[in-house]
Amino acid sequence: MRKYITIIIAIVVLGIGFYGFKSLMNRERKPRPVPETIIQSVFVDEVVNHTFPLVISESGQLVSKNKLEVFAEVQGVMEKTGKEFKPGTTFRKGEVMVKIRNNDYYANLQAQKSALQNLITSIMPDLRLDYPEAFENWNNYLKTFDVNKRLKPLPEPKTEQEKYFISGKNIYTSFYNTKNQEIIYDKYTIRAPFTGILTEAMVNPGTVVRPGQQLGEFIDPNVYELEVAISKSFISSLQIGKKVTVSDPQNPATEWQGKVVRINGRVNPATQTVQVFIELSGKGLREGMYLSAQIQGEELDNVFEVQRNLLVQDEMLYIVRDSTLALTDVQVVHKTNNTVIVRGLENGMLVVSKAVPGTYEGMPVQINTSKE
Repeated sequence: MRKYITIIIAIVVLGIGFYGFKSLMNRERKPRPVPETIIQSVFVDEVVNHTFPLVISESGQLVSKNKLEVFAEVQGVMEKTGKEFKPGTTFRKGEVMVKIRNNDYYANLQAQKSALQNLITSIMPDLRLDYPEAFENWNNYLKTFDVNKRLKPLPEPKTEQEKYFISGKNIYTSFYNTKNQEIIYDKYTIRAPFTGILTEAMVNPGTVVRPGQQLGEFIDPNVYELEVAISKSFISSLQIGKKVTVSDPQNPATEWQGKVVRINGRVNPATQTVQVFIELSGKGLREGMYLSAQIQGEELDNVFEVQRNLLVQDEMLYIVRDSTLALTDVQVVHKTNNTVIVRGLENGMLVVSKAVPGTYEGMPVQINTSKE
């Protein structure tokens, strides 16, 4: 009995399966949807070549034109002066900046002057007898000799015999040794060579300074120079005395007027640029500021300006031709911060003016006529 039930169930299952298979075979197949072709919309500019007034914009660091590092040439203890030797202190021309204790050296100098005075005194009797024509000159020199004042030049000998006599008494040797000590004595006091401001101070009163030790840095805060690196291709449009507009990138409204004072004769082999030095002065300038210089160069003829990010491999641009994108070669003749000046485009060409992701040559596009 169970055997017959099993057979009947199998026949029913096969029948249902066969019916389902036939239903699937007879079902009408739906056609696959045809994908719609999406045409990218691009913004374009029509090429109108024109004359472009070249403005070279480069940045550099401002430095004082009159700047010196203060060094010690003698040894001793630094003493206090009328002003503090600290950054920000101003000194007028000739004012004492640094004074080094010189008591010992001063005593030696005075002794050397006294020895020279005694030496000249010792030859006076011989001059009176053998060279009476020279006696008066040497006598007047001796009368005005003051060990507390700087040495005066020795009297000029009137004859060769007088010259040999004076030389034989070692007066010239003693005089120049004393003169040399005077020069060294002056180095114990360092005076401001011009009116300026101290920007660095590396010693304080009471410390021992040694020959060759740097004491500080002193600048003139009235005249500055801005060093910029200009491409060698633009140097021909520059000359000494050319006016330059300088501005602060953080405050573009603030401007100063300068002029080109020097152009280096050497091209940097690594960057192919030339150093150009611009002199300027005015309120608000400080050593170490980074400023931007706008130098008016020559005019570029038959050129067109586009955004820098539109360049392909730095030498091609996308144009629209017959509703497709095409690449055309261009020559970059100048670069600004955001744009490039190119040559090689024909008037009337439609240049892609806004970058589109995923573009390729031959890509079908449509021109977007709406405002960017």
